[in-house]
Amino acid sequence: MLSPDKLTPRIDPSRDTGNDADFIDFDKLIAIARRQWRMVAACGFAFAILGIVYVLTSVPVYTADTSVLIDRSDSQVINQLAAFGQMDDDEGTVLSQVELLKSDTIAYAVVDKLKLVDNPVFTAPKSSLFSVSTLKSFVNFRSWFADDAAVAPDPERKRRSAAETVAGNIDVERVGRSYVLDVSYTAQSPDLARDIAAAIADVYLVDKLNSKYEATRRAGQWLQERIEELRQQALDTDLAVQKFRGEHGLVEAGSGTLISEQQLSEINTQLINAQAETAKAEARYARVKSIIDAKQTDAIVTDVLDSSISNDLRKKYLEASKLETEIEARLGPDHVQAVRLRAEMEEYKRLMFDELNRIAESYQSELQVAKSRENSLRDSVTQATGVAATAGETQVQLRELERTRDTYKNLYQSFLTRYQEAIQQQSFPITAARIITTAETPTKPSAPKRALVVAFAMFVGCAFGSGIAAFREFRDRFFRTGDDVRDVLDVESLGVMPLIENNVDDSTLVDPSNPRSIARGGKTTTYVEEHPLSAFAETLRSAKIAIDLSAADQRCKVIGVVSSLPGEGKSTTSINFAKLLAMQGARCLLIDGDMRNPGATRAIGRHAEAGLLEAIVDSRPLKDLILLDPKTKLAFLPTVARYRVPHSSELLASRGMDQLLETARQSFDYIIVDLPPLAPVVDARAINSKLDAVVFVIEWGKTSRKVVQSTLLSEPELYAKCVGTILTKVDPSQMKLYRTFGSSEYYYKRYSRYYTES
Repeated sequence: MLSPDKLTPRIDPSRDTGNDADFIDFDKLIAIARRQWRMVAACGFAFAILGIVYVLTSVPVYTADTSVLIDRSDSQVINQLAAFGQMDDDEGTVLSQVELLKSDTIAYAVVDKLKLVDNPVFTAPKSSLFSVSTLKSFVNFRSWFADDAAVAPDPERKRRSAAETVAGNIDVERVGRSYVLDVSYTAQSPDLARDIAAAIADVYLVDKLNSKYEATRRAGQWLQERIEELRQQALDTDLAVQKFRGEHGLVEAGSGTLISEQQLSEINTQLINAQAETAKAEARYARVKSIIDAKQTDAIVTDVLDSSISNDLRKKYLEASKLETEIEARLGPDHVQAVRLRAEMEEYKRLMFDELNRIAESYQSELQVAKSRENSLRDSVTQATGVAATAGETQVQLRELERTRDTYKNLYQSFLTRYQEAIQQQSFPITAARIITTAETPTKPSAPKRALVVAFAMFVGCAFGSGIAAFREFRDRFFRTGDDVRDVLDVESLGVMPLIENNVDDSTLVDPSNPRSIARGGKTTTYVEEHPLSAFAETLRSAKIAIDLSAADQRCKVIGVVSSLPGEGKSTTSINFAKLLAMQGARCLLIDGDMRNPGATRAIGRHAEAGLLEAIVDSRPLKDLILLDPKTKLAFLPTVARYRVPHSSELLASRGMDQLLETARQSFDYIIVDLPPLAPVVDARAINSKLDAVVFVIEWGKTSRKVVQSTLLSEPELYAKCVGTILTKVDPSQMKLYRTFGSSEYYYKRYSRYYTES
């Protein structure tokens, strides 16, 4: 018996039942590729056919190229004349020129220049089967029901359509990091491609000239209006300055100096000179006064030296003094002549000092005049200083007015200079671009590139097929290998049973001489007899070993064979398993326990008249109801359902069923019960307590993992008795595609020599 801990479900409900893995499993990827390569190859082949059809039906097109250089080598003089408001051709400017070449402005100009609206070659319809125009016309349902007049385009619409065609076929690329733009145009005609490519370059240069001229003209108009405004503002501010000067007496004497400031400077100079004259006169007067007071006859004064009277008196005085000295030395001091000479000398001295007093009075008069002039000038300086201070305060406002005047004057001069430059610029047809490579007629088509198109179509087809294959693998939620069983259900996989086609009518295989015998049945019911060394039989032997190990203490083992859904092959498995046990010498009883859908009875006991229901309800002896297989000695208790049995679960759980199994245990070693499926009915749960082991049958590639998992989770006691699972109806040709390296299926070729299907 199983230990109590086995009653705990071994399935983790949170386990992912899909095909996801925590890491890249290359073995699984290789297996997926082996399974889905036909789908990928089919899609690749189909898309390759479409690519070939496209190549064969597409119209060849030609591409003409021309190169335009954004020239940055203009001379300095030309730059000065033509660079008003112009920025350098940096990265953004070059990319802007690329967009300009692709713009509608260039496209419309090319259409008008070459008259493409009336060009039959340009307006010819594209005859390619997969062209964009063909697809658009096909999906334009409105044009299907409209008359020709309604769908006929007007001239402007035709012009717009032509411009869109030109813009759509233009390709502009920058050559590396240079200032060269490679302009190419694609058309069905090589001559037309050349003409349009050349026209694009020409129109681009003309547009550059026109845009510069228009910009200069607009700038000139704006400057002219601004100049008039600035001129008037300059006049108004200048007039305001002059008016302010007149109102406040701020008259200039020249060189930007006010008259009051000039007068103050001059009076200051005169005052300084007057002060010097006063000091000089005072010094002379003081000198003369000191000589007179000291009675110095030998003192020298400048005016005395210049006076003839003083010089004569001094001469006479000196002569008298000399003579008096001689007489006094010769005749003595008391001589009359000496006395007389001394008297004359005194007279001369008196006269000399009188002359000095007269000169002193003159000096005094000059001193008074100098002081009076100094005082007058000092009063004038004080008055002029007050006027200058008042003017200085007023000059603050004057300087503000002058700054405003100078600002408008400078702006006026600057804008006037720029206006003259703009006027001169209109006379110079200078452009910052030139053509360095002219367009030539292409000699071979540029598209379609046949090999590349076919290869790309095949690649897209393979990618599409890979997507479909990945979706199919993602949607594959079925059991494919024993590893799937172990990973999802945590139950041992007992093996696989290949799909067997049953093409024999069971009703013709009953022995008329022995109605208590089991019908021979078709190939599905006799496969283990006919192929005892096959993989089919080996799977059943594996089930027997698992049952023997799990219920080794039981003398008779009651084994239930169950599935999740009907039609998974549990009846076929039950019959062949019971026959295998009987062929090995065991006393085996097969009971068809599916009262609602007795598949085993239909296969090998369709001729029976009584069975399980009679044994349970009527308590009929088991030996009167069982059928025997004369070849394998298998005993079979059928279920003859002449009407629908609504209480089949109660019958299986009844006391009559217990007595039936108790009686069978005394005569058989193995009792195989073919139970109803778990999902639709609860019969298997009702008889679970009477079972020693359970074999779970899963149809390969048909029964969802989620269904199996949910049904087992709902029956934890039955799940605990499950000794393993058998995958039925396996397609061997498909099964090999699910073998991965390291799995038991991978080595099938190596151990398949032990099997034989003959």
